Amino acid sequence: MNPFIGSVLLVPYTYLPNGWLPCVGTLLPIQEYEVLFALIGTTYGGDGNETFAVPNLQNICPTGMMYIIAYVGYFPSQS
Repeated sequence: MNPFIGSVLLVPYTYLPNGWLPCVGTLLPIQEYEVLFALIGTTYGGDGNETFAVPNLQNICPTGMMYIIAYVGYFPSQS
């Protein structure tokens, strides 16, 4: 099953499945993650020209678990 791009999940492991990034506030290049940028923009940081950031959810994450965000999957429809 493919997730919606931008979906955030709390998972009970600390490895990254394909198509997911950790929610640790990482700055990402817009050119490599254009679709995710189109959805979240600079809400969590970045300059909006070359970079943007994913949310940083480390401080609210239970020990041994990790929040992840999908960058591959279905683009959410607005209708």
